Amino acid sequence: MSIIEVRHLKTLTALRETGSLVEAAERVHLTQSALSHQLKDLEEKLGCPLFIRKTKPVRFTSAGLRLLQLADDVLLSFRSAQRDIQRFAEGESGRLHIAIECHSCYEWLMPTIDHFREHWPDVELDLSTAFGFMPLPALARGDLDLVVTSDPQDIPNIEYIPLFQYESQVALSRHHSLAKKEFLTPEDFKKETLITYPVETERLDIFKHFLNPAGIVPAKIRHSELTLMMMQLVASGRGLCCLPNWALTEYTNRQYVITKSLGEEGVWCKLYLAIRKDQRDNAYMEDLISTATKTCFKNLKGILAPEL
Repeated sequence: MSIIEVRHLKTLTALRETGSLVEAAERVHLTQSALSHQLKDLEEKLGCPLFIRKTKPVRFTSAGLRLLQLADDVLLSFRSAQRDIQRFAEGESGRLHIAIECHSCYEWLMPTIDHFREHWPDVELDLSTAFGFMPLPALARGDLDLVVTSDPQDIPNIEYIPLFQYESQVALSRHHSLAKKEFLTPEDFKKETLITYPVETERLDIFKHFLNPAGIVPAKIRHSELTLMMMQLVASGRGLCCLPNWALTEYTNRQYVITKSLGEEGVWCKLYLAIRKDQRDNAYMEDLISTATKTCFKNLKGILAPEL
């Protein structure tokens, strides 16, 4: 254990500021006898005196001055940390590191983040994609604070807050051989190139809910991190792409591509905000969740309330 404790530093600081043992004892809520005993015990352990007795104001030795220098640094850091922790407790400050699993989320997430930055300027905000790692285990470890996902996993202490329900649709060229079909079947993908984000197929809606249950594998899988690049490849007839219906609205409105449902009834999925349960009552987290929900239904077309 360290010989020097925080209480020692506080005592020496009080002695410097008051200039006498009597007033220093009052400052740190000790009797003069208890304070004198504390200082004597510290000096014995250190093997040298810290101040010259019977001087007024108190004169410190070289060792005492060095400890006062330490006290100034340490106690300042302590006070700063205490203020920060108090702000964390009050929900005014903190950290919010977010990972999203698709670039198309930016359409509604960026207005949410703009609102958040305006109302919570003291919260450290960081945003990244989840292409290169598994975000939910990172959330459980505390490396992240929020994950936007459509792939909930049973992980202790993780809560999934449903935002909305959406249909996963396939984008294809207007001149594609499948363009005249009312909807697509798993067998339609046997000879096709499927363009996806660079994540495991198990995390993609089209594989989880459509192709894998049918035992179908596309002829080729091509990766792209950019939604716009996906749409350019699709429009030029170099493959098919499956994305949420709301992410395709911009491109169908401009007639870059057309869309088809997966199966006669379509494949409907939910998008969630994943957070740790111990953060659920955090003021700025509550505000982000509320803002995100409102922003989704204000900006996106074709989505449904999550309970439907």
